[in-house]
Amino acid sequence: MLGTTWLAKLRGGLAACGLLAVAACGGAGDDDGPVTVSVWAWYPEFKGVVEAFNASHPDIKVEWTNAGTGADHYAKLKTAITAGKGAPDVAMVEFQQIPTFVILDALADMGEHGANEDEGLYAEWAWEQATDGDKVYAIPVDGGPMAFMYRKDLFDQHGIPVPATWAEYAEAAVKIKAVDPNAHIASFGSDGGWLNGLMWQSGCRPYGYSHTTAKDQVKIDLTAPECKRVVDLHGDLVDKGLMAKDPFFTADATAALDSGKYWTWAAAGWTPGYLAGSLKNTAGKWAVAPMPQWTAGADEQGDWGGSTFTVTKQAKNPKAATTVARELFGRSAAAWDIGLDKAFLYPLVKDVAADPAFTGKAYDFFNGQKVNEIFVPVSEKLGDFQFTPFQDFVYGELNDRSAEALSGSRSWDTVLEETQKNVVAYAEQQGFKVSR
Repeated sequence: MLGTTWLAKLRGGLAACGLLAVAACGGAGDDDGPVTVSVWAWYPEFKGVVEAFNASHPDIKVEWTNAGTGADHYAKLKTAITAGKGAPDVAMVEFQQIPTFVILDALADMGEHGANEDEGLYAEWAWEQATDGDKVYAIPVDGGPMAFMYRKDLFDQHGIPVPATWAEYAEAAVKIKAVDPNAHIASFGSDGGWLNGLMWQSGCRPYGYSHTTAKDQVKIDLTAPECKRVVDLHGDLVDKGLMAKDPFFTADATAALDSGKYWTWAAAGWTPGYLAGSLKNTAGKWAVAPMPQWTAGADEQGDWGGSTFTVTKQAKNPKAATTVARELFGRSAAAWDIGLDKAFLYPLVKDVAADPAFTGKAYDFFNGQKVNEIFVPVSEKLGDFQFTPFQDFVYGELNDRSAEALSGSRSWDTVLEETQKNVVAYAEQQGFKVSR
């Protein structure tokens, strides 16, 4: 359960809203009964979140549909947007997808219905990605600040220092292979979001876009040195047989993490829940450390994943839909009890992330370590990062070119050059003016 500090702040916020039992804060009820707001989302354990919202908002009724996960969800959403009908009032959208739906003119500006009041509630980096100037296109929910997960028992047993730099990471890979020829320091998972998070952590800012400033202009600079060193290092480890090639979230990858074949994973704040639910043989043997740095003593951080609620322009009652987007999680203690304890979301509400019940939570899977003491400062230190209006294409290119390098048909030092060329060509075909 959330701690008393957070609950006290929650009660103060509700008091400022008036009588919640009569009408929701910012609600939109009328004499004809509750307003129905349709929601598409794939959050785990989301049924309980919807039930908590409906119980506390007598003037609004949320009707929830799981229209699919990731690409399936977005395909259906884009089809409805193109058709001009069939879209939900509120849709879950990941951060990297927000510019795509903005340029499709699919998202309502929730700032017109009071959402700008929430700016101080969320991690600064997340609010920046969810907004464009004074326009509020999304309400942040969860994120994926990255940290270094490792088999503490194996590192301790063999006297291998936990790497504090990426150079030390490469050295550790050699030592691990010497200890166990069948083991690898990790796997190169061919996941565009993961690779993007590593480049973010390297100080790379390859994209730039603002619909408000110039909707036809975009920055693409994937060949910047801060980007290239990430691919070069990991590619070199793959070529030397020190890093494996299994995609993430497969049966093989899970078995490798649970057998000692992989000793580490540079992953995100939502992965402790995934690991605890998937790895049974090595529970209690893992630990979390800060991400290795490219320069000793530096403090660069990255993010992998995260999502928001948006209101579509097909919403029948944008005010009520905005209330739903803001308050399904937002300040809801009931929702966050589910989100943290059952869905294992990393919260982007600053007071929830800072609550001792979250930061001080000990995880059995990590042998009692309070791993959120690592993740929370990462999220707090994340700087501005922008995405393109065609980020799915960018990720597809990163995945395809990396796959070619993994198969040996492409050299790693051309992965980003080819991706840059193909992405720029695609952007220009779509009518964008591209800068670096």
